[in-house]
Amino acid sequence: MVDPIRGRHYDQFVPIYEFDCSACGARFERLVEAGTEHAACPACGATDAGRLLSSFAAPVRQLTANQRRRAEDARGIDRGGARSRWQQSLDRARRKGGTGKRPPGQAE
Repeated sequence: MVDPIRGRHYDQFVPIYEFDCSACGARFERLVEAGTEHAACPACGATDAGRLLSSFAAPVRQLTANQRRRAEDARGIDRGGARSRWQQSLDRARRKGGTGKRPPGQAE
């Protein structure tokens, strides 16, 4: 007996795929059976709209101090590099007549 609430195919995977119609250029999403390569375009009715590769969101995470250190070593950046590069740009700006500002709490 078919469950009236869930339907016949409730336990099957039905992914949402994104399709691109080569006839009219429309892009659309469709809930279809897994592995479906082509679908009918809702805009023009063409049946040869091809499935696109979907992108996914990568988790955003920060590096630990040890991972940052290793990345700096791999790039050849010294650990105090950002501060020294900032100091060099400050000195260059002063030589050119700029107003190189220091961060609060630092004496000249």
